This record gives sequence, structure tokens and C-alpha cells, in this order.
Amino acid sequence: MSTPPFAPFEWMIAWRYLRAKRAEGGVSVMTWISLLGITLAVFALIATLSVRAGFRAEFVDTILGSNAHITIYASQHQTADGRTVRSFEDYDSLADHIKKAPFVTRAAPMVRGQVMASFNGRTSGVEVYGMREADVRSIPRVGEDGADAYGDLNRYDEGIAIGSGVARELGATIGDRIRLISPDGAKTAFGTSPRVASFEVVYVFTAGRYDIDRTRIYMPLAAAQDYFNREGMADEIEVMVAHPEAVEDAVPGVLKEMGPYGNLWTWRDSSGSFLRALTIEDNVMFVIMSVLVLIAAMNIVSGLIMLVKNKGRDIGILRTMGLTEGSILRVFFICGAFTGIIGTVCGVALGCLFAVYIDPIFSFVNYVAGGGVWDPSIRGIYALPAKLQWHDVLSAVALSLGLSFVVTIFPARRAARMNPVEALRYE
Repeated sequence: MSTPPFAPFEWMIAWRYLRAKRAEGGVSVMTWISLLGITLAVFALIATLSVRAGFRAEFVDTILGSNAHITIYASQHQTADGRTVRSFEDYDSLADHIKKAPFVTRAAPMVRGQVMASFNGRTSGVEVYGMREADVRSIPRVGEDGADAYGDLNRYDEGIAIGSGVARELGATIGDRIRLISPDGAKTAFGTSPRVASFEVVYVFTAGRYDIDRTRIYMPLAAAQDYFNREGMADEIEVMVAHPEAVEDAVPGVLKEMGPYGNLWTWRDSSGSFLRALTIEDNVMFVIMSVLVLIAAMNIVSGLIMLVKNKGRDIGILRTMGLTEGSILRVFFICGAFTGIIGTVCGVALGCLFAVYIDPIFSFVNYVAGGGVWDPSIRGIYALPAKLQWHDVLSAVALSLGLSFVVTIFPARRAARMNPVEALRYE
């Protein structure tokens, strides 16, 4: 008897087999185990992919937020009066030229140096960025749009802005005066003496990265030039571009405008190796989690093999009634595929809920564990992020359904090729 594929009666038979009790020759327990395995595997895959995507996005966002997209360093050269320097003298003119380059949104001269900060008996190594007030205001996560910043940035020219980690390490807050100690100080007849100067804290920011908040201080450009013996000079030009993910598009224009006395360094040059490591880790994690989905899908095979064995008499009767091998194959394929589909749907729902509500879930886990589950000093960011991307969800769905359908074919073909005479011989 020739019937169209997946006819209603094939769905009816498959449904009866799926909901049959063990006393009736069904394998409902194995079906539930298969369903649970697929659900947990897909949930784990989506949760892992969303956390990895969130971590990568947060890491890149904090890099691009508070750091320069392109940094131009001064190469060693001689000035008009014969001095050999590694700084820019005409830094304002150079910054104006770089601003004209395509895709460039901001170019700011900067003096940078490493010093020791001291307050109330506490010390900490910090990195000072000497910049103008307008340039500091335009830095994402640091300027006026900083969600966790406090203080008065209008008084920036009267003091310094420090990271929240620096403030916590020193025990300093708004209004306190901290001392900055630089080994490269004033030159005397007895050698170079350390330079010590005190500055009032007028602003405290949180950039979102532990290593930035723990080490960074912003100082007015003029004060930094005086403190680091850079009168009339700047060490670097900090450049921001419109599309930092495509920073390579802006490089040719910047190179054309910056002149012969500079070296260019992009954020990908400094963090590219870490991003490549993240990409490799993402691929490895996907492969590992795919193996878990495959293992869960194999439960469908064992359940279907048991179902075929228990339904041997039914298969023989159906074959003698005129059902083709194709109909029998499709009946058992529906049994296995239905389990895979339901498990995948449940896994996707759980995975998406985990990604959406990761903050309260993580807070609960941190509370149960007594705190300290996430160490920002190791991971660089303050919380476990998650970013739900539809292509990750579709990849998980395609993998789960594909494996479920493929592994179902083998026991279904075994049922279809069963000899009805052998199936009914001992009945």
C-alpha cells in the first residue's frame, strides 16, 4: 500500500508508542531520560555561548571605552635647537591634522608616566594620564557619562581624577590630597632627586575594568607637563575613531596626517592576541558542548532500540497489513525526532532565561557560596556578563536537531527492515 510520507496514521502510531506505559511495551522512562538529556545539553550549550559572547563584548567594550583606539607615540628625533627628544612639541597642530583624517572623531595630546601614589600611610603604583579637561570629559565610562563616577569634574584643573580602585587602595575620597612620587624629578648637582607633589582628589570614576580603575589617574595636561619635566611637549596623541571594530580603515588616513616623527599603535595591536585566544576558546567550548549534545542524543538511540524490540509483534502485524518499510521507518523516526524537538525547545527556553536573568542567578550563587565567586582582579571585569545572540541560539538548535534526526535514522531503519515472519513466529 503506497501512502504519502508522514501520513496522519504514522503520526498517530508514533504518538501511541511515545505515551505507552512500560506494561504496554512502551519505553516512557527512556523517553523522559532522552528528553531531559537533550534539554540540559542544549541549555548548557546556549548558556556557555551567551556567557562567552557577553565576556568578549564586555572586554572589548571596556577596552574601547576608556582606552585609545589608536595611540601615536613620538619617535626619537632632533628639535630645531638641536635637542634629541621622544616627545611632540607641536602636539596641538598635530592633533588638529589627525582630526581631519577619515573616521577620526577625537585626537587628544597626552603626557603619561608611572609614579607612586601615597596617602595616609598607604602606597600604590599608578599610571598618570595628563590630559585637558575637555578631553577627559569625552572619554566613555570616565567622563560625565560615567554611571558610577562621583565628584565635580568642573574642578578638574584644580586637582586630579582617580580610579575607584586607586581610591579604595589608598583609602582616599573627594577632597583628600594624595602625594605622587616620581623618581624622575629635579636634576641637581648630586643627581636626580625624586619629585614629590600633592594633588587634591576632585573626581573618582569607575571605567568597568579592574586593571584600569586600580592604576589610572587623570591629571591636567599643564600640571602633568610640569610634574614630568615635559614643558611644552606631549608624549602621545590619543585617537578615537567612529568605528573602533574597523580601526584598520582609519589607519591609512592617520598615517598620512601624523608626519614622520610618530609610531602608530592600535587597540588590536595591544589586545589582538587576547582576542584571538578568546576566539580559539570559543571554538573549543563549542566543540566540547557539542559532544555533550551528541551524548544526550545517543539516549534517543537506546530508547528507540528498546522500543523496536518491544514493538516487534506490532511491527510484524503492521507489515502484514500492508505498511511499507518506509512507513515503519517514518513512525520510529517521528518517535525519536519528537523527543529531540521537545528537548531542544525546552533547552532553548532555559538557556535564554539563564542569559536574560544571569545577574539575579549569579547573585544567588554568590550568596550561597558566601561571596568571592568572581574575582575581578583575575578576570578584569566586575561581574559575569551574558549576551544572547540569535546566531548562537540558531547554532544550538541546528546542532541539536541535526544530531537528533541523524541518530534516529539507524534504529528506525532497523525497525523498517525487520522481517514480519520472524517478528510473528513466536507470537
